[in-house]
Amino acid sequence: MLKVTNLKKNFKSGDVIVAAVNGVSLTIKDGQFASIVGRSGSGKTTLLSLLGALDKPTSGEISVDDIDITKLHDRELIKYRCDRIGFVFQGYNLVPNLTALENVMLPMEFAGTAKNERKARAQKLLDQVGLKLDKQDRTPTRLSGGEQQRVAIARALANHPKVILADEPTGNLDSQTGELIFDLLHDLAKSENTTIIVVTHDLAIAGKTDKVFSLKDGKLTK
Repeated sequence: MLKVTNLKKNFKSGDVIVAAVNGVSLTIKDGQFASIVGRSGSGKTTLLSLLGALDKPTSGEISVDDIDITKLHDRELIKYRCDRIGFVFQGYNLVPNLTALENVMLPMEFAGTAKNERKARAQKLLDQVGLKLDKQDRTPTRLSGGEQQRVAIARALANHPKVILADEPTGNLDSQTGELIFDLLHDLAKSENTTIIVVTHDLAIAGKTDKVFSLKDGKLTK
């Protein structure tokens, strides 16, 4: 379970202190698919960065399975990001000279997983997200946007993370493909028992998630 308690992140802009995240508290259970919505500048991406331990909060707690990640040291945070968190980005962020299969195997290599296990899990995940066998040996430039995002989702799942964080994962896709990707994430949350949190500007798609958190000026409005 992911539990956030009175989370704050302040930035200094000249002589002014800006509260990008201002006292956010929320709870998301294992296997739930949640979305964070709000206008540009509302604090969505900052909140996602804090949850993924890419940035440190000014104050507050972020607890994953009763471990407060705000108290972890740098080396522990690196391991946390590798073992517990999967990231999916709007721009896919795939390694261009690696095949789809190799892209999914990469996080497992960093985690020290044996090569035969890496390949078997990567093939299974790519099949699970709907990328057919004949496309698994293609590099990203030979895949459509929707197919690249499926690879990115499979890669995010590679190390059995507790939480997947997705920042506008359908932003570069047409509406029909975007809906398919959201449905896929919803199914994966259940089948993998993984908490998935998506930042999106699309309220219609966000309405399909289990929980919707709306941010305004760094604060939750519902």
